[in-house]
Amino acid sequence: MTVEKLILATPRGFCAGVDRAIDVVKIALDLYDEPVYVRKEIVHNRHVVDELRKKGAIFVDDLDEVPDGALVIYSAHGVSPEVRAQAAAKRLKVIDATCPLVTKVHNEASKFAREGHSIILVGHKGHDEVIGTTGEAPDAITVIGSVEQLEELNVPDPTKVAVITQTTLSLDDTTGIVEALRRKFPALAFPSKEDICYATQNRQTALKELASRVDLILALGSQNSSNSKRLIEVAKGVGVRAHLIDDVSEINPAWLEGTRVIGVTAGASAPEHLVQGVVSYFKELGVTDIEEIESIKEEVNFGLPQELVREHAGLETRLSLATSPVASAA
Repeated sequence: MTVEKLILATPRGFCAGVDRAIDVVKIALDLYDEPVYVRKEIVHNRHVVDELRKKGAIFVDDLDEVPDGALVIYSAHGVSPEVRAQAAAKRLKVIDATCPLVTKVHNEASKFAREGHSIILVGHKGHDEVIGTTGEAPDAITVIGSVEQLEELNVPDPTKVAVITQTTLSLDDTTGIVEALRRKFPALAFPSKEDICYATQNRQTALKELASRVDLILALGSQNSSNSKRLIEVAKGVGVRAHLIDDVSEINPAWLEGTRVIGVTAGASAPEHLVQGVVSYFKELGVTDIEEIESIKEEVNFGLPQELVREHAGLETRLSLATSPVASAA
């Protein structure tokens, strides 16, 4: 084996929205005697979902699977108004764990729709976050995932077009699409603050710094995690080999042949113990030179959903949420 060194990127792993969503499920399991249902995966990570399922959380794909009057938690990716209406019709007790940065995009969609704009949502069709955001104004929103798709895009009034984006995209790809939109629609309207979340930006920035020093990057994250998959795209975009792995068991020894320095990072929904599993793997192979580089210092957390705060006075002060970093408020 030729691996001589391991470099860990910081920031990596859980962001404030993911920390909050996971804590919401854990707190609900502790506080309520009744079953706790969670609509969709609370975050896109197999290990996190499996752990919460073992603790008693019941994950469902649709509210039809939830008994009337039961307790349900919305995932960090958000839901459409249609889902909220269905929950009300079923008299469900709802705890909304939607990431506040996703809620911001929902609010932007609603605002632009009220103002009569055609809305271009830059994102990946079928992703839970995009489905929820589109539901805010389905008749006004068109989802675009590439510059090529813009060629066939037509809107009723080219002077009334707005753009919003999925929060977990690649900064480089999003910039290219937005610039193409600006050329096509010179009067293009933008949100007051960009939509790509701080954690996505910071992890991509840290990865680029890491890529300049390594021969191979291993990124921890599940295949359905958008922000994790973007890390691989960013790495390959700067010419570095990269693989997305759910955990250490997916490392292919063939990847290590002729590789001297390996970089390790993790998507915003991947827990730190998975990173440490990779570190242990290389230690067992004899790697002793392990370095951690901090590109950006993050310090931010999000408060508990109001449903929990209202129902359990003082809960927010008694329960500490994990701190997750931010370099700039998103």
